[in-house]
Amino acid sequence: MAFRAQIFLGFLRPSINSRYSLLPSPKSLRFFTPNLPQNDSNREKSPQNDPKRETPIEEHRILRKLSNLLPIDPNYSMKPVETPVKTGIVDNYLSKVERLRGVFLQNLKGRSAVESALTNAIDGEDLTVEVFGEVVDRGNLGGAAMVSFFYWAIERPELPSGLWMYHIILRALGRRRFFNFVEEILVGMRNDGVNPDNETLSIVIDSLVGGRRVSEAVRFFERLEEFNWVQDCESINVVLCCLSRRCHVRVAESLLDKMRGKVAFDSVAYNAIIGRWARLGRVDEVKRSLKLMIGDGLSPDCLSFGLIIECLGRNRRIDDAVSVFERMEEMGCVADTNVYNAMISNFVSVGDVDECLRYYKCMDGVNCVPDVGTYHRVIGALLKVRRVADALEIFDEMLGSGICPNTGLITSFIEPLCIYGPPHAAIIVYKKARGVGCEISLKAYKLLLMRLARFGKCKMLLEVWKHMQDSGYSSDKEVYDHIVDGLCNVGQLDNAIRVMEEALRNGFYPSRIVYKKLRKKLLNKNEVETAYNLFKKVKNIREGAPRVWRANGWHF
Repeated sequence: MAFRAQIFLGFLRPSINSRYSLLPSPKSLRFFTPNLPQNDSNREKSPQNDPKRETPIEEHRILRKLSNLLPIDPNYSMKPVETPVKTGIVDNYLSKVERLRGVFLQNLKGRSAVESALTNAIDGEDLTVEVFGEVVDRGNLGGAAMVSFFYWAIERPELPSGLWMYHIILRALGRRRFFNFVEEILVGMRNDGVNPDNETLSIVIDSLVGGRRVSEAVRFFERLEEFNWVQDCESINVVLCCLSRRCHVRVAESLLDKMRGKVAFDSVAYNAIIGRWARLGRVDEVKRSLKLMIGDGLSPDCLSFGLIIECLGRNRRIDDAVSVFERMEEMGCVADTNVYNAMISNFVSVGDVDECLRYYKCMDGVNCVPDVGTYHRVIGALLKVRRVADALEIFDEMLGSGICPNTGLITSFIEPLCIYGPPHAAIIVYKKARGVGCEISLKAYKLLLMRLARFGKCKMLLEVWKHMQDSGYSSDKEVYDHIVDGLCNVGQLDNAIRVMEEALRNGFYPSRIVYKKLRKKLLNKNEVETAYNLFKKVKNIREGAPRVWRANGWHF
């Protein structure tokens, strides 16, 4: 036994300074031969007696001998066990868009490999235009990946063919400033025989100008013929509108001067430049552009007069704007809705509501139909000076004319009505807008709840709250505060406690003002035990609020 211990200690001595394992390597065991009794027959057949033959030491024999000295399982294998990888399970948790976008994270080589992976990613489902647009619009795909996905997608039979798909990819590439790939797509359109239109040109120019490549946009317009475009009046109008809309009006003017004599201009080109100068309030520049327009043999139209009136109104020159409006008929131009909207806006800016109403009523006499902008200006001006009855009358006329206001317009009407006076007028606007199918915003709901709670309109408060939940909006801390405050104002303390408990269960603890108000009313009614139980619930929720936040994904 002592001899065997000496062998074991001598065996471990070379591995004391080792960084890795105490197990020896096969090379270190090649010179180790334990003195074990052997038969003569075995000694003759031993490979040590044969210098020409060398047998490698097997792993299981080493482990069998070491198992006599150390607690090692002799069936243990040092080779790593390969576990099969389960594929297809993770894909079940991913949407179609994520699977398609994830193909390009694998760094596949070759077009056929990428297309095969994309085909497997959709798993026999149809590729829709919405899915295609979401793949290229969102995420962080590179330009080459987006182009590869586009060329694979247009070969799918379920997608519509035409310029629609090209417009989607051009917008996506231009938004991320992959302008080299934009030109590659345009070259592909030319080679495939797809003729671009003015919308395609607008997308390309607007992407270049929005990416601060103004000079490159101008050079692109100069070589339109390379991409099956023609430098005509419509194409230059598109370029001038894009430049003027992005406030590059000086570049637009230089391009207009450069193309003068080569292309026959119309009023659209000059109105694009005049419109930008008018919105900036530059009266001198508007006059200069107007003189150039008249010098080219073009007469101003209703849009031109409307822009001139708007520019004068921005400089508080209301009398000059009125004189221009009156001289329009002398110049053979009848005022339209845009001109009347410009006049109404000028009087709104100076606070003259009576003149706004006068021009609004004059529109019926000249068979000029008011639009959404007209009603927005007039009703907003009336609400600003608190003429609620006139505003509600015009609001009824708007709904009677078949105009359905959008969500932002309804919110702009409800907001001033919830600042002053009782909520009666705001509820009228809310009910009529909801009756014609208008969508009410969450901000409008909160304003109504706040105003109804302050005036103690409990029945209407709960009704509006139910409508808000039916519209798909979830209640937050502010909503619960308004409900509890309104119930406390009318003395419904039991319902207020129920609403507060619901808020606490959802992870929203009330504000201190609302909580103190409810507790004070409970103590005044000698409901000390109820107030104490509510205090304990609020305390427990405050201590466990971070856990609820993390469970709902709220990280503060």
